[in-house]
Amino acid sequence: MNLPLRKTLSDGLQVELDWMQPQEQEKVRALFNTIVIEGNTYPQTQPLTVEEFNAYWLNRDAFVVRTVEAIEREGVGRNSTVGAFFIKPNFPGRCGHICNAGFIVHPTMRGRGMGRFMGEAMLQLASYLGYSAVMFNLVFETNIASIRLWESLGFETIGRIPKAAKLDDGRMVDALMMYKKLVMGNG
Repeated sequence: MNLPLRKTLSDGLQVELDWMQPQEQEKVRALFNTIVIEGNTYPQTQPLTVEEFNAYWLNRDAFVVRTVEAIEREGVGRNSTVGAFFIKPNFPGRCGHICNAGFIVHPTMRGRGMGRFMGEAMLQLASYLGYSAVMFNLVFETNIASIRLWESLGFETIGRIPKAAKLDDGRMVDALMMYKKLVMGNG
C-alpha cells in the first residue's frame, strides 16, 4: 500500500496519513496523554512516560495524520500532527492474525471526518499487513461517536463487558468488544 494518503476533510483542511517518523513520537505521546487526561476513551488513568508510551503505542506499526499546510511550510513532524493510530496483533501466536488498533484525534479536529479517514485507512493497512480481522477490546459505551463510526465501517459488537471502566466522574460504564473480518486484498 502506497503511503502517504492525502484527503481533504469536511472543512477543506488537507491532511496526510503516513508512517510515524521518530521525530513525531513525542508529539503523538503528548496528544495521547491529552486524551488520557480527558478520561473518556482509554483505560489509562495517568499520562504515559516515554517508556510506557513506547511499549504501548510503538511496539508494532504506528501511523500519523499531519496537516499538509504545516508539512509544506515546516516539514514533517513540525507542529503538524493532528491524529494517530497503531495497528498491532491483538493476541499472540496462533491468534496473531487478528489485530487491534488504537486511535487518537486532536480535540480541535473532531467532527471533521478524520476518524473515518483513519478508520478506512486502518482497514486497508491491516489487510495489507496480513491481518484477517480487527478486534477492539474496550470501546466504552459512552464513546458514541466511535461506536457509530465502527458500525458504519462494518464492525459488529461481539461482546459487552459490564462496568469495565470507571470514569473520572465515578460512573461505571460497560465496554463493547467490536470485530470486523477483513477481506484480504481490499481491507
